[in-house]
Amino acid sequence: MTSPVNEFQANVEFLSDAQYKDLPVEEIVDLARHDYDHSFIFVADRAAIADPESPVLVLDLLSEPGRTFRVIPSEAWSVENNLSIANMDFAEFAGSVDKDGVFRGFH
Repeated sequence: MTSPVNEFQANVEFLSDAQYKDLPVEEIVDLARHDYDHSFIFVADRAAIADPESPVLVLDLLSEPGRTFRVIPSEAWSVENNLSIANMDFAEFAGSVDKDGVFRGFH
């Protein structure tokens, strides 16, 4: 997720914290909202690791805490860049996922 796509790159901070392992989304949201000053987070969970496309889970921590969608790594820059500068909101990405709940870019 840190390799540039054209001139864009996701600016992410990697965290490996055992307290988050195997928690339900609601608990991850509660912990993350308490521990970090972010409006969203990416989670590389078991599903992301098992799927050949590696779609990471994106969790809303601000507008609709707990709302989720998945994003393929090559599109993570778009989510991170636009949400970080409030150019787009979480609902725009969540509403643009494919039938399987994965954001693969705007078509």
